[in-house]
Amino acid sequence: QVQLVESGGGLVQPGGSLRLSCAASGISTSIFRMGWYRQAPGKQRELVARVTRFGVTNYADSVKGRFTISRDNAKNTVYLQMNSLKPEDTAVYYCNSDYLGVEYWGQGTQVTISS
Repeated sequence: QVQLVESGGGLVQPGGSLRLSCAASGISTSIFRMGWYRQAPGKQRELVARVTRFGVTNYADSVKGRFTISRDNAKNTVYLQMNSLKPEDTAVYYCNSDYLGVEYWGQGTQVTISS
């Protein structure tokens, strides 16, 4: 059974940082393309960052230079380091895995940026 469990969300002030974690079981993060998506209230889910099995990363323009996706295959965990957070980063963040079109999703973790 595949499980993706996110953690690390919370409330932080603008300009602050958070690190999200996605612990995977039932799949290998070294094989799957792993990604982070987010969904703000009233908006569609959007890609934030993704890393392929070859280590190639891509980011949404809105987070380039502020967010970093990384992967620890030994721990089967993917991370999203988020710096210089803005109120518009407020959303539920979801971990995603994709292998040849077969996708899995985590339950999501809430990130709120507010003073």
